Amino acid sequence: MTATVATELSADPTALFELYRRMRLIRQFEDRASRLYRTNEIPGFLHLSIGQEASAVGACWPLDDRDVVTSTHRGHGHCIAKGLDVTGMFAELMGRRTGTCQGRGGSMHIADPRKGIFGANGIVAAGLPIATGAATAAQLRGRGGVVLAFFGDGAVAQGMFHEAVNLAAVWQLPVIFCCENNHYAEFSAAADQHRATLADRARGYGVEYAHVDGNDVVAVADTVTALVADLRAGAGPVLLEAETYRWHGHYEGDPERYREPEELAAWKERDPLPRLAARLDPGRIAEIDHEIDILIEKAVAEAKAAEEPAPETLHHYVGVPREPVAEPPEPTGEIFRTMDAVHEALDYELGSDEGVFVAGIDVGAGGNVFGLTRGLAEKYPGRVRDTPISESAVVGVGVGAAMAGMRPVVELMYMDFIGVCLDQLMNQAAKLRFMTGGAVTLPLVVRTQFGAGKSSGSQHSQSLEALLAHIPGLTVVMPSTPADTYGLLRAAIRDPNPVVFVENRLLYGRKGPRPEPGHLIPLGKAAIRREGTDVTLVSYSKLVHDCVTVAEQLAGEGISVEVIDLRTIAPLDAETVLRSLAKTGRLVIAHQAVEQFGVGAELAALAADEGFWTLDAPVIRVGAAATPAPYAPSLEREWLPSPDRIAAAVRRSAAA
Repeated sequence: MTATVATELSADPTALFELYRRMRLIRQFEDRASRLYRTNEIPGFLHLSIGQEASAVGACWPLDDRDVVTSTHRGHGHCIAKGLDVTGMFAELMGRRTGTCQGRGGSMHIADPRKGIFGANGIVAAGLPIATGAATAAQLRGRGGVVLAFFGDGAVAQGMFHEAVNLAAVWQLPVIFCCENNHYAEFSAAADQHRATLADRARGYGVEYAHVDGNDVVAVADTVTALVADLRAGAGPVLLEAETYRWHGHYEGDPERYREPEELAAWKERDPLPRLAARLDPGRIAEIDHEIDILIEKAVAEAKAAEEPAPETLHHYVGVPREPVAEPPEPTGEIFRTMDAVHEALDYELGSDEGVFVAGIDVGAGGNVFGLTRGLAEKYPGRVRDTPISESAVVGVGVGAAMAGMRPVVELMYMDFIGVCLDQLMNQAAKLRFMTGGAVTLPLVVRTQFGAGKSSGSQHSQSLEALLAHIPGLTVVMPSTPADTYGLLRAAIRDPNPVVFVENRLLYGRKGPRPEPGHLIPLGKAAIRREGTDVTLVSYSKLVHDCVTVAEQLAGEGISVEVIDLRTIAPLDAETVLRSLAKTGRLVIAHQAVEQFGVGAELAALAADEGFWTLDAPVIRVGAAATPAPYAPSLEREWLPSPDRIAAAVRRSAAA
């Protein structure tokens, strides 16, 4: 594709001087950052883009406040080109409180979502799925916003590149995937990494392709200006290749044994700054250079003078504090099923907030694999979206859209598939508020389900909540009743933090009283399902019902069991558990997950620490055996915690 060239730019001296000024600002910022790194004034990794200034400045030239950029670990130039203040950036690189992200992001994670800068990213290609989410938000809002997603040629080898570009093509999203092809992926030449050209890849995805000299800022600006105009008018995604070159190594300190000095010298002859300056008045160029030098010196001095973040602020920005929600009365309405609860909660929130949308594999036309979303796509056109089978893209859409102010609900078909997209949960959704110093909230819900007991085998039966609960920034919810499913799902969608909402598929048919439409359950609050005085029995999800049955059985033996349903795994309601333990003196925990290193281990540690003086017996855990989930029914029965095993554990605790 050859974009229509906006010839007015070449004839506009004011614009050309401004292009030069922005490139010079990036060059001097990067040069000074390199020197600060060598004197240990920048403590972390540093990846510089000296030589690539034209691609950043030219690509960002036509963008405005509606638009979003996502970046890479080599992202300073993109941030400056989109308008980020260099004083705050220097302070961020130095780990100061006045930094762009209050010293919590550093070079690789610098961002300001309030300015449409959704972040540099320490994970190669991770910004691309996030870009599709920002583009989805722009498409749904219909205000003409576009997204510019920068990536390097090395990112093309990542699955996230494929998933993001393919999803953008399927949904016809307003996004430019801008490859700054500097011919090296870390220490490897591009020729050693790929066999297909980007042009061929674009044809494979069914998207437009454009090529530009990435060291000619006017050519880049002209090309991207035309592409942005097309996107604002309704065109679909474009894969843009800007050929350029980085003068420094992959990182500062890189010995650079992988390229020849002659190659670098040849590219320096194509330096984008003198290339543009040669077309302009030398006197004005000298003035700009002097102005930038003064600005950089002042910015560095202010950054150096700034204080470090206070140690007592360590826990700030891990999540947004929640508004208190009162526990609602027990529902008394007509009987409905857990699967109805999921459908009705989604329906309520879709109808109440236009910022809510649902996306996932077959959630639209098929109503999801269990039919839970059936009919919602017709009722809310464009807001219940089928995706390709691309879990990283699905969760990335949620992350980017949440950063853009939407309230996405994305679905992973099985909990086991979290492993496929763990980066977008662990390194993106969970950390972005912290790494931006509180500049962004992520009201994202990831719905998924699990459930052993029906011979689904090792890759469709896992209970992985402990893995997720170990990631600061994530809320993990696992309801057990239809009413709680409704109230907790609605609360999760309204919450400003990323929530993984885990349903048990074997509970979809379980019935219970329907609550009032406004029913909300507080996140992070456990429920006492049965009062007792002798032993505290803690569980969650489907196993709660087995625990209640066991408690009723043991009452006939004279053992009074208090059953606690955690409902939320993280944050853990320690107060309710410890209060019950103080009453009973004994604690048993049962869960379907593998017993070792699970939620039961965390509760045991809690009891040994904060509840030690109330313990009258050892804490006992009951969980699945330390093997993958088996397929054969006889082995699966042996693997899972049974009511008999739970009852035996409670008896042992009571007798101790």
